[in-house]
Amino acid sequence: MRLDRIALLALLFGISGTALAAGAPEAGAGAALHLNWRDTKVSPAQNFFAYANGGWQKRHPIPAAYSAWGTFNILETRNQRIIRRLIEEAAKAHARPGSAEQKVGDFYASGMDTGLIDRVGVGPLSPELDAINGISSLAQLQREVAHLQMIGVDAMFGIGQMQDYENSSRVIGVAGQGGIGLPDRDYYLKQTPKFKQIRAEYVAHIARTFELLGDGKALAAREAAIVMAIETRLAKASMSLAQQRDPRAVYHVMNLAELDRATPNFSWNEYFREIGYPQLQSINLAMPKFFGALGKALRSVPLVQWKVYLRWRLIDAFAPYLSKPFVDENFRMVSALTGAKTLRPRWQRVVSAENDALGFAVGKLYVRKEFPPSSKAAVLEILHTIRAALKSDLTTLPWMSPATRKAALAKLALMGERIGYPDKWREYSQLRIDRGPYVLNVMRANEFEQKRELSKIGKPVDRNEWYMTPQTVNAYYDPSMNNINFPAGILQPPFFDPSAPMAVNYGSLGWVMGHEMTHGFDDQGSKFDGHGNLRNWWTAQDAKRFHTATSCIATHFSRYTVDGDLHVQGKLVTGEETADLGGLTLAWRAFRASPAYREAKTIDGFTPEQQFFLGAAHVWAMNIRPAEERRLVTIDVHAPPMYRVNGTLANMPEFQEAFHVPAGSPMVNAHRCLIW
Repeated sequence: MRLDRIALLALLFGISGTALAAGAPEAGAGAALHLNWRDTKVSPAQNFFAYANGGWQKRHPIPAAYSAWGTFNILETRNQRIIRRLIEEAAKAHARPGSAEQKVGDFYASGMDTGLIDRVGVGPLSPELDAINGISSLAQLQREVAHLQMIGVDAMFGIGQMQDYENSSRVIGVAGQGGIGLPDRDYYLKQTPKFKQIRAEYVAHIARTFELLGDGKALAAREAAIVMAIETRLAKASMSLAQQRDPRAVYHVMNLAELDRATPNFSWNEYFREIGYPQLQSINLAMPKFFGALGKALRSVPLVQWKVYLRWRLIDAFAPYLSKPFVDENFRMVSALTGAKTLRPRWQRVVSAENDALGFAVGKLYVRKEFPPSSKAAVLEILHTIRAALKSDLTTLPWMSPATRKAALAKLALMGERIGYPDKWREYSQLRIDRGPYVLNVMRANEFEQKRELSKIGKPVDRNEWYMTPQTVNAYYDPSMNNINFPAGILQPPFFDPSAPMAVNYGSLGWVMGHEMTHGFDDQGSKFDGHGNLRNWWTAQDAKRFHTATSCIATHFSRYTVDGDLHVQGKLVTGEETADLGGLTLAWRAFRASPAYREAKTIDGFTPEQQFFLGAAHVWAMNIRPAEERRLVTIDVHAPPMYRVNGTLANMPEFQEAFHVPAGSPMVNAHRCLIW
């Protein structure tokens, strides 16, 4: 488990392609502009997202199995179909025992064997349930928590590894808050009617699940109340997501004596021995307040209640991989949280689980089919123009002093670029996968990955490791590594479409690239130097100016609401929306400086400048259910898709000029935020 979440400032961009345009196929040069995605009844000066994507939204209702449906989901589904064919071929083949192909095939076969899954029911978890039932002391409780964490159960807190913020060449251990079943602490603490309703549904869900385990209705209700009380107690002690965005707030390296004092009634020495790393003498205790509260709860909450809690955490972790009654009950809660109406097809769920368990083995098969070397070269060409634009910007920014400018340019020069897939593939030889019970394959894969992560502690950092599989439709910047990463899964139309005008490619892929690059200089990334160390390299005056600029982003996005009354958390999305604005601004400048701009032509009445902004907006074509909007606004560091488009463009005078947007329009921020 990698707990330094600052390391994955992921960009959840949705993807589309020519096959996605509904209705009659478009003809002529305008096809790659997807002009039939527009809603021409909407003025681009009023709501550019709706203007660019309104037609697409009307023709693409959300499928019942999804909480949102956009270009991202469509490409994800396309990739899953490709992976399904590859996996099914592996499942049918007589692969060498122990080979990656055997494991890929057997994992899928076990997940699709509903006959076996339903026959064994909860039986495969019986040893784990018996162990929990046998706990008779606080020491045994702690040992069982350690074991459950190793097999993938979020019990009490999380344990993992991270690059040391102050010495990025070494890996240290980290423990962070956790142990709750709802998406975030706010689900337990907010008192609005909709959050209260979710809590009531969660308690009922817990009770029904205990009944599936064989408990009587009255007992199950009491047990659900116990779980809710413990999880609420943990939630109250937890840091908010916005607070966690400050890396110094979650960096507290402590030795054994300090750890024991910070977490009363808990023996860290015994815990380290139980997880298999007795040599650990110190870790980063990311949230000391949380662990202080947990330590007190260990003594004040009766042991019998902790056992109820652990039973719940176990079954909650593995319900999706058990027999149909557990799968259906688990989805009932997912539906309440996201608004999805039906389960996704089983093969899609198994492919998703396999991507988690054997992602790089699957990715190796995917890359052979979908990402030739020529694609990598073409993508790098665009990336380097974006990088040149950022270098030029850093050289000329009027508010940046010479000392800060020098450090910023040094950081950019050290920034690594990774395209498509890793040079060295992850190894799975020690992971046992067979065609037995599905849940046991998932459990063994969890344990394998947890041991792999923890084994890094105390060793030099592997700077060649990837944290996203090649088939992932996403991208990320890692501040501790100071590198930008673009998996093969995202490098497809419309992000990079050979048939599209380069204006569109710069608006889409260029935005993604600029976004990730500017993460190195957002309100978090700017706290790390070019080597990935947490170090202040800004002059005090420059830091103040930069903070003022990013505060403008927080204020601007806080004005937006979803589902009627829930405001976007401006402080939570500051980093991503700073990167959105900076990234699209850089993409624009790179396009204008490129030979492609000098050769660009007006198409179907749309200038190259207008094509650029249409390409950017089309990336975010999406419909989303209200429940999912509320969930994401509570937990996601990104603003909702509509506001990522409209909020970003409202701060760009280039957009106002391209579409002749009058001052005072909703698409013009009266007090524009200026970062780059």
